[in-house]
Amino acid sequence: MKEKTIDYILRATWMGVSKMYNEEAAKKDSTMATGFALISIDPEEGTPSTALGPKMGMEATSLSRTLKNMEEKGLIERRPNPLDGRSVLIHLTDFGREMREYSKGVVLRFDEAVKATIGEEDLQTYKRVANTILDLVTSKKIYKTEKI
Repeated sequence: MKEKTIDYILRATWMGVSKMYNEEAAKKDSTMATGFALISIDPEEGTPSTALGPKMGMEATSLSRTLKNMEEKGLIERRPNPLDGRSVLIHLTDFGREMREYSKGVVLRFDEAVKATIGEEDLQTYKRVANTILDLVTSKKIYKTEKI
């Protein structure tokens, strides 16, 4: 049997986690992206819409669609930023706060299950390896960005 590539293991793992999160979110008529957005919004001060995309690693068009759906479901409201009239702050509604707590619970339950199954030393090694791979990818040391 051929050994699986690192890329395959990363993709298959993330696809499995993503599917699990989407299945949990579906129980509340939601999605993983919505849950992640809820967790990323400051529940007290709100969050500038322009800060959410980079924080979540989402493209502007995907984020815009997610925020529109969240607003339609009554999870968030947009308010003018009192410090910058050109920007908008995303605030959670009471329902949004409730769903944020649910989303946090889903993520923490996953964390607890992983920690209960994988030893601390192996988990620390995994985190080091994953961060090294992320640094390698984001620093563009593998493929140059210049056009051929």
